Amino acid sequence: MALSIKFGFSTGSCFKAANPPVLISASPKKINFSKRFLFRVSAVSYKDFAESALEETRKRIVLEPSPLQERYSSITGLDGKTELQLLAFRSPKIRLLRSMAIENETMQVFDFAGFMEPEYDAPIFCANFFTSANTNIVVLDLNPLHQLTDQTDYQEKYYNKIMSIYHKYAETFPWGGKLTGESIKFFSPLVMWTRFSSSQEKHEALFSAFLEYYQAWLEMTIQVGDEMEPSQVRANCEAQHKYLTWRAQKDPGHGLLKRLVGEAKAKELLRDFLFNGVDELGTKTFIDYFPEYETEDGTVSDKRSIVGKSYETRPWDSTGNFIG
Repeated sequence: MALSIKFGFSTGSCFKAANPPVLISASPKKINFSKRFLFRVSAVSYKDFAESALEETRKRIVLEPSPLQERYSSITGLDGKTELQLLAFRSPKIRLLRSMAIENETMQVFDFAGFMEPEYDAPIFCANFFTSANTNIVVLDLNPLHQLTDQTDYQEKYYNKIMSIYHKYAETFPWGGKLTGESIKFFSPLVMWTRFSSSQEKHEALFSAFLEYYQAWLEMTIQVGDEMEPSQVRANCEAQHKYLTWRAQKDPGHGLLKRLVGEAKAKELLRDFLFNGVDELGTKTFIDYFPEYETEDGTVSDKRSIVGKSYETRPWDSTGNFIG
């Protein structure tokens, strides 16, 4: 999500949630987090997070490789040392379930997301983690397909019954600082946006939170019904395209990818893999969706925020109502 940070490198029918979604209190795979983690970035591998999520998914639904998997699997950075591991799957309801894990001696990056077919209005799963020797930056959310300020029934359908997941981890992972007014529209009241110093306990808690958020999203994808109304399918498609267009243009990981694999490959990864669909689900441009970013020469402004408003503290109350 395009945040006001640079990730330290210069990232109707009701959802029957609870019967609370099958929350995970114990990790299906025990990760051996080294107590020397503060000194070794390699002490944790985010690939384990992806493997555990896929393991949970296969218990519930049938996954098959996405066509993207044939084109993208492993990429070596320009330095000859950094590895980018890419995974991509799909199911009858899930248009794309994909993962990117980056590892080298000084950092680890994890970008895991799930996008529905346009016939379904379930949220977008979003996990963006960055780890270096000194800090961790985390965004974990079920991004709303339709902005919650416009559709309160969407919040009731998908979020109100599962706010307990956020509260379970709120003290461990407090609000991480400024978010721009533009980017906040793409987040839900469940969002975990935080920064912390590495420790075994913190990373075990993050692993648990990741799986619980993912399990809640997976449950949504199973329960959600087809949209039979063509106008709603079109609205779902445009909403996802708008999200992808924002992310492909303003994602803070662009700078890192550019340094790792070069500008051309970075843009390809953003548009064809990470935010696949931006060239297929619609024809509107970034300026069409976000005209306030247009410069005098017709190009897109590099600024993170145009409105200039940011949120230093969490802008939702304990029940998930937006309070600004």
